[in-house]
Amino acid sequence: MIHGLVAACETELYGQVETDPGGIAADLARPGLELGADTLLVHDVQGRPAARAWVDRRSEVDVHPEHRGRGLGAALLDWAEARARQTGTERIVQTVPDSDTGAVALVRSRGYGPLVRAWLMEIEMPREPALPQAPQGVTVRPFRAGDGPAVHRLTEDAFAEWQPRRKAYEEWAQHTVERPTFAARMSSLAFVDGQVVGAVLALDLPDTEDGYVERVAVAHDHRNRGIARLLLRHSFLAFHRAGRRSCTLWTHSGTGALGLYERVGMTVRRSATTFVKDLSEGAEGPPPA
Repeated sequence: MIHGLVAACETELYGQVETDPGGIAADLARPGLELGADTLLVHDVQGRPAARAWVDRRSEVDVHPEHRGRGLGAALLDWAEARARQTGTERIVQTVPDSDTGAVALVRSRGYGPLVRAWLMEIEMPREPALPQAPQGVTVRPFRAGDGPAVHRLTEDAFAEWQPRRKAYEEWAQHTVERPTFAARMSSLAFVDGQVVGAVLALDLPDTEDGYVERVAVAHDHRNRGIARLLLRHSFLAFHRAGRRSCTLWTHSGTGALGLYERVGMTVRRSATTFVKDLSEGAEGPPPA
């Protein structure tokens, strides 16, 4: 039901569906999220989902294309802000596609300011991608059953400087290796002396022709050795051999990784902005644009 609503929004904006039911289920299973209090689903007169929102350290609002221009987005933003204040949250975050000019104008009118910029990167693969030579001492293989705990530690360590909290294994796995669309065969791991030092985790999404990379992580003491580029190329090759002729991934300005993806041949397909609003008492407004 909710996936159908999100799919309609994505089709209207992008011409294709990019979200799978497993990703939505993982968001709604976030630790601490109370479905009865932290989510809201609006139906039309025929009982079909017209809009939805959830809030828990960040927020998402979607309005079905057939029901836009009726104030639902504004009402759900107000509801999310009120719920966040009720729980004592100091700020609320909302990510909006830059191409959705109506949504951008709405969040700005509600006092949100830009926090980070995100880019959907893509690479076209008309021919089989070539693999670079592995750095000395580094071996690569696809993800296998049992790799989850080690890869979880690696990715949470690697992302610690950008994300506000560490995810427990169960939450992390719901978004990655236990997701129904997780593609173990297209997910590449790098090892040094038997220890995992790099990972590319991929999804095989059913409603798009693109391969999709969900996460890229390299251990701090093995960065700048070409490991991320090597793993990406292994995953691109696996997707190509599975019949995919393009591959995508998201990155944002806080990671500083845009240059890496450009060096492996990726270009920007589109962008989004994460907006933030300070809810603390006496807040002076959003940060400058």
